[in-house]
Amino acid sequence: MTNDWTDDPDGDDEAITVESAAYQRARKRRRTTITLLALLVVLLGTYYYASSYWRNPSTPAASATCTPSVPATGPVLPQQVRVTVYNATKRSGLAAIVTKSLKDRGFVVGSPANDPAKRTIQQSAEVRFGPAGERAAQLVLAQVPGAVPVPDQARTDATVDLVIGEGFQSLAPAASATGAATPVPGGC
Repeated sequence: MTNDWTDDPDGDDEAITVESAAYQRARKRRRTTITLLALLVVLLGTYYYASSYWRNPSTPAASATCTPSVPATGPVLPQQVRVTVYNATKRSGLAAIVTKSLKDRGFVVGSPANDPAKRTIQQSAEVRFGPAGERAAQLVLAQVPGAVPVPDQARTDATVDLVIGEGFQSLAPAASATGAATPVPGGC
């Protein structure tokens, strides 16, 4: 007795099985080929993108920040002074508010932040500066009533740090803080 499912006198099952295995191998080769081609396209695209940096190295653009210089003589103007405002109080956002006000007055300002020295300042403010920034510091001192000058001999640049303390109420009125100096055209 023969089983129709397992014994095929014509041998057609073997032909189908062989044909099926050949079809599977061909399908696998096509899938591998397509995958390798896709990977090659991605690698070539990455190489092209990276080589654009090698061929044309980017030159640093002109700095968006201005490095002001304080003249040795004559009046010091806000456009010539770079000030970074630090907050040494628990009042959130105070340095940002003062930075905006100083920018509106013509100062070149840095990014406001908390006091990196993490000191407690009871006065209205401290103005930290080096020997090169002494004249600029005088102008910044005039902006905050009750501010205390804090010279730093290790500092080599003319930048000034305004550190807002617990006693800070507000900036001095703009007219009394800047004097009668006229702005320099083309300043920072």
